[in-house]
Amino acid sequence: MNNEIKLLIELIGGEENVSMLSHCMTRLRFILKDESLANVEELEKLKIVKGTFTQAGQFQLVIGNDVANVYKEIVSNYNIEEANKEEVKSAAAKEMNPLQKVAMFLAEIFAPIIPAIIVGGLILGFRNMIELPLGIFGGTALTETHQFWAGVDSFLWLIGEAIFQFLPVHVAWSAYKRMGGTPVLGIVIGITLVSPQLVNAYSVAGMVANGETIPVWDFGFAQIQMIGYQAQVIPALLVGMFGGKLEVMLAKRIPSYIQMIVVPFVVLIVTVLLANVVIGPFGWWLGTLIAKFVIWLFTTLGAIGGLIFGFFYAPLVITGLHHTTNAIDMQIIAETGTTPLWPLIALSNIAQGSAVLAMVFIKKDADSRELSIPATISAYLGVTEPAMFGVNLKYTYPFLCGMIGSSLAGAYSTFAGVEALSIGVGGYPGILSIQPGSMFNFFIAMVIATVVPFVLTITASKRKQA
Repeated sequence: MNNEIKLLIELIGGEENVSMLSHCMTRLRFILKDESLANVEELEKLKIVKGTFTQAGQFQLVIGNDVANVYKEIVSNYNIEEANKEEVKSAAAKEMNPLQKVAMFLAEIFAPIIPAIIVGGLILGFRNMIELPLGIFGGTALTETHQFWAGVDSFLWLIGEAIFQFLPVHVAWSAYKRMGGTPVLGIVIGITLVSPQLVNAYSVAGMVANGETIPVWDFGFAQIQMIGYQAQVIPALLVGMFGGKLEVMLAKRIPSYIQMIVVPFVVLIVTVLLANVVIGPFGWWLGTLIAKFVIWLFTTLGAIGGLIFGFFYAPLVITGLHHTTNAIDMQIIAETGTTPLWPLIALSNIAQGSAVLAMVFIKKDADSRELSIPATISAYLGVTEPAMFGVNLKYTYPFLCGMIGSSLAGAYSTFAGVEALSIGVGGYPGILSIQPGSMFNFFIAMVIATVVPFVLTITASKRKQA
């Protein structure tokens, strides 16, 4: 057996201190009986351990691509209970406070749809570029000067529309599934929120302003307006949660021999009715309220808002609470078409990456660079976990330098009025999500997020050595 793995088990308090173990793509996830028995300092000296952190009640070791082999060797040689990620999350939830539980709940709903949102963000960003008037073409866009690019632009919207216009379908499906319901019913409910029968959500304000009548379902004694929820997040989230919970509740009470017919029928009729009468309108009101509050906050505080958010976003990632920003971002985009939050998140990614890049020059040994170089690249592409947990938090001062750089870049971004048209693309590629008119200012913010943490980390390192 690998001696480092043997030492690893000893340093977490022995196999008797492990209640449960699972792994994901890069990390071992432990549920420890007594976390104080884990010797973090010595664990991080092991070559196979790239970093340690505790999140959502789980003691996690960053191993890297070899995690599956390490996991296999541990469970083969020790009496440790194997578990899947869901079981580990469930066990860890018992140790979490209410706010952490809410954050984990939202993370589990939005995590499955993030890949689609990332692709959608890239597509919208690319369409922004080819629709942008360029001086070299006489102030016209590529789509206006070349039929090929016009065709590409139109074709890509097929995918972009499926991701963003029909976002309620994805959210309702994921929320319904998270509540324990049959996923396909969540999809059906989500589709009813964006049905072609309904007035498009983007058209409602214009129709009201022009005095046009919104069509209704007329039941004689009552009428229900036929309004869709295109791109709306909060209504779809609430409707999906309600439908999934209703199915689970009915399944416990209705005899099994009629469940197949009765449960789906009742769930769909009741959920879709309430979605149009109560839950949907309430969700729209709540989503609008949240979006307006965030916009008011940034409008009122201006650069100070960007300074504060930019500074605290990275610590928010450590707690897992950053997942709540996905719902807020998407709701703001649904209300206004753009968001000031996502540019700040992308800048935080860059800032943490630049702090790690400085560590490449500070720690010149092969072992340090083996971790720092891939972590830098990962952060610059929007995934900061290897950078933060593997390097920056380990030495502390690079993490703080990254926070300061992110804060200054965020202040400039907010001051300059930088807005994103979509979310999902972080780090340097985040510029593709930015409004064309704000791209130059975002580029300046990226320079700040790149240079400031790098210089501060180098300076802090020299002071520590002095």
